[in-house]
Amino acid sequence: MLKIALINPQIPQNTGNIARLAAGINGRLILVGKLGFSLDDKYLKRAGLDYWEYVDLETIDSIQFFLDKYPPDEYYYAMVTKFGNKRYDKIYEDALNNKKEVLFVFGNETEGLPDSLHSMFKSQRYFIPMNDKHIRSLNLSNSVALVIYDYLRQMDFRGINV
Repeated sequence: MLKIALINPQIPQNTGNIARLAAGINGRLILVGKLGFSLDDKYLKRAGLDYWEYVDLETIDSIQFFLDKYPPDEYYYAMVTKFGNKRYDKIYEDALNNKKEVLFVFGNETEGLPDSLHSMFKSQRYFIPMNDKHIRSLNLSNSVALVIYDYLRQMDFRGINV
């Protein structure tokens, strides 16, 4: 089961879209830290449509609890950030080489990933190629979809019904 962690997500519509994606791939969505919305938010629910019953959703109060529950010596943390040093399409190969289950980690819409995670996982930071002349970043839910579906493609879509 693929695991997607959002650190301190702020926009309910993005989280709802990502929850819908998680349901569609039989993945787990892990919301870590302070949320910028309530899980009862109407925009969150609307974005996830009627798929919420199929979402494997986990909430974890802090980054430290997250690291304790998903120890970095057992999981390959694929940190997706504009400050990455490798393209996102290298995650699959890197995770295989490390012989660990991959855990996809995305920062929030306004601040990205916390400095503490950047420091811990310097060699596990990945970026999505784009020019930086007109925009700072891509939409979070688009980024998650792009990265996850490329990873699934490289896995020949094992684990989801196609």
